[in-house]
Amino acid sequence: MMKRLSVLAIAGLLAAAVTLPAEAQKRQIKMSTIAPGSSMYLVMTTFANLVNQGQKEFEITVDATGTATKHMVDVARGSIDMSMTAPIAIAWMKKGTRVYKKLKGVKELAKKLRVVYWFPAGPYHYTVYEDSGIKSLADLKGKKAFIGPPSGGALVTGLAFVKAVTGLSPKTGDFKSVNLNFASALQAFQDRQIDVYTIACLDPCAQLQQVAATSKIRFLGLPNAADLRKTPALKKFFTPLGRINGVIKKGAYGDAQANEADVHSNGAILGVTAREGLENEIVYKMTKLFWSNLESIRTSAPYMDAVSLEFATQKGNMEFHPGAVKYYKEAGVWKQ
Repeated sequence: MMKRLSVLAIAGLLAAAVTLPAEAQKRQIKMSTIAPGSSMYLVMTTFANLVNQGQKEFEITVDATGTATKHMVDVARGSIDMSMTAPIAIAWMKKGTRVYKKLKGVKELAKKLRVVYWFPAGPYHYTVYEDSGIKSLADLKGKKAFIGPPSGGALVTGLAFVKAVTGLSPKTGDFKSVNLNFASALQAFQDRQIDVYTIACLDPCAQLQQVAATSKIRFLGLPNAADLRKTPALKKFFTPLGRINGVIKKGAYGDAQANEADVHSNGAILGVTAREGLENEIVYKMTKLFWSNLESIRTSAPYMDAVSLEFATQKGNMEFHPGAVKYYKEAGVWKQ
């Protein structure tokens, strides 16, 4: 975290009349993401690290607090430069629905966002302890479950998936959806204060590795991919742009994973967005540095295996930033 200089310290610097070091003169690009340890955090901090290491003109600083739905509004207003985004959240902004229902001017704000690249969120991991006796999503009845932070897109999506599969909803008292952030929910799950911990992540997920190190766990979902769209309710769930299938492979967490077969659940398309006014040349340099250096760290960052140029440049419901488009055209992957 950046330390704030006191008024006296600032006055002292001015009085000294010395030139600040080159490091301090770097242009600061503010980017927000969600909880440390999540795949979203890891993908975005990997992006920031590769960009920062590759040039000295500017520096991306990452703040990992709050929710993506709020961050997107901050980017549109220009108080930060970049954040995580999702097609479904963009759709909510454009229509002024869901978490944006009471936000004035949100439809205009949606027009000020530009995507830099898309990436997969990974499957939603509806996680329980094997000794809890919970074997399926239907067993959530009467339980305490963390599905996602309040006012976040993960909560809306996760609850919708559970309802589509089981018909259960906290609104009708079938189970309790606890209002915590990801970090607090993980601690509550480890303390056995809640029954279910949910996170969308690319395997191996650090939080789940942490739990699996000491306990046997089970992931809840469906037995095969065909079941994900088998009923009218599930077909409707997957209708919105950005919702995709997700699969957790058998043995992804070693012997600690109780599932005897792959688990199929929901996944999502996510992206990195920038404010429309962020300079084209800066976004171009960011995009080029990221993709040019990504291969060199894939071995040490296995969660990046699912991040590809083909996925990154797919058509969505948001305009691409011109700076990113310039690189994709140079790389020969732009097909829109």
